[in-house]
Amino acid sequence: MKRVLLKKKSHMEWSWILMVLFFILSIANIYFSLLGLICMAAPLYHVSKGNGKINCSHYCPRGSLFGKWFPLVSLNNSLPTWMRTIWFKNTVLFFMFSMLGYGIYKANGSVKEISFAVFRLIIMSTVVGTLLGIFFKPRAWCQICPMGHITGVISKNSNKGDSK
Repeated sequence: MKRVLLKKKSHMEWSWILMVLFFILSIANIYFSLLGLICMAAPLYHVSKGNGKINCSHYCPRGSLFGKWFPLVSLNNSLPTWMRTIWFKNTVLFFMFSMLGYGIYKANGSVKEISFAVFRLIIMSTVVGTLLGIFFKPRAWCQICPMGHITGVISKNSNKGDSK
């Protein structure tokens, strides 16, 4: 029997709209910022299903936004080598999760304050990604994205266990 591999459909052509909607809805009502947690959980879901970093290449709204619009304004320089090191990516990951954790801790159980913490994190990372996309390649953020980095590490480590 012939085995057919199903190719996962990419939503990168239109998923940038979700990022724009996130910002509009979050500004209109801060509670919509909690939807940002879905974007943080989606890569972990995909890697747990054995799909590796498929979220980065097929679904990520931020990557879609950068890939769709930033080629128009990007200087198209390569990201410096030191920014692609494991040390740097781990530092960004630690900083981002610390920032979110501190915001949730300071929220003291207030859903509104947790929403603000998520919104601040996504705004800050989008601003950094925007600057990287302008000065370097359009999706430069994707090379240091904490969620892409952590799913890559999980995927690599789970594949090591498969080879035994």
